[in-house]
Amino acid sequence: MAGEELLELKFRLTDGTDIGPCKYEPATTITALKESILAQWPQEKENGPKSVNDMKLINAGKILENSKTLAESRVPVGENPGGVITMHVVVRPPTADKGSEKPQSDSPKPNKCACSIL
Repeated sequence: MAGEELLELKFRLTDGTDIGPCKYEPATTITALKESILAQWPQEKENGPKSVNDMKLINAGKILENSKTLAESRVPVGENPGGVITMHVVVRPPTADKGSEKPQSDSPKPNKCACSIL
């Protein structure tokens, strides 16, 4: 893999702060990126992710799949030579105890449309 260029990525959090930039090989999986983000997550921030499944990575408007690599995810390899690619990190909000919400989730939600076509 000596001929492949490293991708310089930074990860933008919802409050506008960044993690990185760091360099990664195009063969790096999205799961590995999420593990790196989890390890570098600022401890002073509330409601941080507890696992890689609690976050989503978005690049160019596309949610990246955990099992794919950067190259397979069509991250623009080499299109921005020397530039930093920014990916957005979305954290799933913490869920309440499942036992306390069970009565609500058992009842199906009615489909109600409030659209008005003029």
